[in-house]
Amino acid sequence: MSIQKYFKRIRREDEEERRGEEERPQPVVSEDAGTTSQSTEGEAAGPSVEAGAGPSVIQAAAGPSVVQAGADSKHRHSGWNPDWLKMPQFKNWLYLTQHGMFCRICRQHKPPIKKGPLKRAFIEVGILVFRKDYIERHISSEPHQYSVKHQVSLASGYSVMQAFEPTVIMEHEAVIGGLKCLYWLVKNEIAHQTNYPKLLSLAQLLGCDYFEKLKVDQRNNYQSHRIVDEMLEILAEIVESPILEEIRSSQAISLEVDETTDVSVNRQLDLHVRHLDKEGYVFNHFLDLVTLEDGKADSIVAAIKSVLQKKDLPVDRLYGLGTDGAAVMTGRLNGVAKQLTDSFPKLVSVACAAHRLALACKDASNAVRYMANFRNHLQELHLFFRNSANRSATLSAAATTLGLNDLKVKEVKDTRWLSQHLAVQNLQRNLPAVLAALAEEASTRKCPVAKGLYTFCATYRFVAALYLQADVLPHIAMLSKVFQRADVNFLHIKEQVPVTLVTLRRILEAGETPLPGTFLARLHQDLDNPGGLGAFSIAGEEERIRRGHGILERPREDMWARFVRDVLKPYICSLESNIESRFQHIEVLGAFSVLGPKAVTSNDVTNISMLQTLANKFIPGQDATVIQEWTSYKQHVLEGTFKDKTQAEIMQLLASEKDEWAEIYPNLSLLSSAGLVIPVSSVNCERDFSTMNRVKTDMRNRLKGEHLAACMRIAVSGPAPEAFPYTQALELFFNKPRRIKCSDKQCHLCTK
Repeated sequence: MSIQKYFKRIRREDEEERRGEEERPQPVVSEDAGTTSQSTEGEAAGPSVEAGAGPSVIQAAAGPSVVQAGADSKHRHSGWNPDWLKMPQFKNWLYLTQHGMFCRICRQHKPPIKKGPLKRAFIEVGILVFRKDYIERHISSEPHQYSVKHQVSLASGYSVMQAFEPTVIMEHEAVIGGLKCLYWLVKNEIAHQTNYPKLLSLAQLLGCDYFEKLKVDQRNNYQSHRIVDEMLEILAEIVESPILEEIRSSQAISLEVDETTDVSVNRQLDLHVRHLDKEGYVFNHFLDLVTLEDGKADSIVAAIKSVLQKKDLPVDRLYGLGTDGAAVMTGRLNGVAKQLTDSFPKLVSVACAAHRLALACKDASNAVRYMANFRNHLQELHLFFRNSANRSATLSAAATTLGLNDLKVKEVKDTRWLSQHLAVQNLQRNLPAVLAALAEEASTRKCPVAKGLYTFCATYRFVAALYLQADVLPHIAMLSKVFQRADVNFLHIKEQVPVTLVTLRRILEAGETPLPGTFLARLHQDLDNPGGLGAFSIAGEEERIRRGHGILERPREDMWARFVRDVLKPYICSLESNIESRFQHIEVLGAFSVLGPKAVTSNDVTNISMLQTLANKFIPGQDATVIQEWTSYKQHVLEGTFKDKTQAEIMQLLASEKDEWAEIYPNLSLLSSAGLVIPVSSVNCERDFSTMNRVKTDMRNRLKGEHLAACMRIAVSGPAPEAFPYTQALELFFNKPRRIKCSDKQCHLCTK
């Protein structure tokens, strides 16, 4: 109902009331006692309760006998209800006079008349139609809302403008709702360009009517690709800005870089940054993704320098570079690390520890011929069962017969560091089912591949090699998981690598007497188990002498001794030597051990040499000052605050800008900061690549450039959708002139 019709109806009802009042005596409310008396025709009756009357007066005016409606009245069959003054939505503003019901708040603040009659209901004109829906309608009217806001501002002490601040502006709510929908899609790695309009339609279907405000006209509905890209850039900027501020204020930073190829066969360079906060804790953040024209070192260096300049990062505090160890990265003459070190002399380049460990394991397997064949056959087993539903069904049937579960022959790939450990772990647990499935395929379907795999796997040497790897690989996998941590540093190499080497050495020294509790210790017991491997007569199949000359029978003791001599010892020795060669030369990183608690009790000549190495690299010309600080610091480690603390805890306290140690030992604080941020792996880049592969799929292969980087930035570093500052995004959105305008002509956003 329009406001004009509303007031016409009110005036018509008032006329009917007046005609009814002429035919019978009118009730009059006494001003002092609140009693009801009869007014004779022609008596002047002023308002019995003024606008500012208190609650007691109102209660007196609203006695039970105020109005008794006649049967001839069309609209007054119920009359005035005194209980209305007790209802929370009415009691603070409604009051009654002989001229009808009035609104105390509206009469006090006199809201301006924008349109309609000069005399408004409840304000200039009292309401004599005592109906609850009329009273409720006044609550939602514009004059009443205006008066309530002014009343709140006076009661709370806020200005009128502050009282108006919580006003819901539908146009702004529509833009914020669009930003929320877009952010939710990108955060959950869902295609945003195609699903954004669909999500808005769903929101409207669920009752979000304010999205209609986005439809300015037939051509502008704020769902085009251009506007969605602008909104995406705004969201990514808000995610990135605080991260860049933290990086710029850090005492030391470092980079992790790696390159890959995306689904559309474009070269992508990923940059991940490490930095310290004010308390000395290390944080990792995705920095940028750059498309390369080629994979040459010069192109990579140019891209890195461009990102550093664009992001305005402090290159004078750049101390570390983590790479995957590829030749283009670590080339001695013209590699990426060499060129960046020439430009930034304080930079320390480190090849990824996780990659080095994977290469060490691969080289150890290749050094022993049988272990190389063993690894290849693991992959062939995976391919044999993966490529056929019938074979997989046969394998599942064999597992069910033997009472096994979780049966799956896993893949072995060089790019997946833990894949061989998982494959060996699963195969060792389910080897009887695999052999039974291979035998079934070879005998029933006459499959030559199954027969070849069974011939290789149903041998003593294969089972022994499988049990050997089941003993060795868990320790390698544990070390690999340590190197894959986001906050890994040189201390993890220093502490964990020696522990792993000691474990491998114990297996080697055990020789022909396996360590108790290992898989090798129960090898012969499993081979004799009739419900397991014993059903396959593995003990009698060592190897063929020559084609057509039968099988060479050997006693089990001889087969075990031969396995230890030809496989176990060469494999463990090769693995140990490869790990030592790839991790013992950590150059500058090794000198940071001088800041540990063990160094203060060792030879001072060695300590001074390591301090000079660190000073020459990171603080040239400050050798004497660094040594002087270390002499004082040494006493704190022996007897003072740093006593009984680990090296990581000591370096974190030194790097903290909130403690006094950074002021007492400024040079040692800088060295500690550099040591903590220097990366020893590039695993964060590998995680970024996993995110990129989830974001840029076959269905989204045109996504590239800054928009791909923006999607990754939100997916990797963005807060949860409910924690994102959408109001800030709204302000950035209206930095450019927009066709969508709100109803407030003084809006500071829409009038820019």
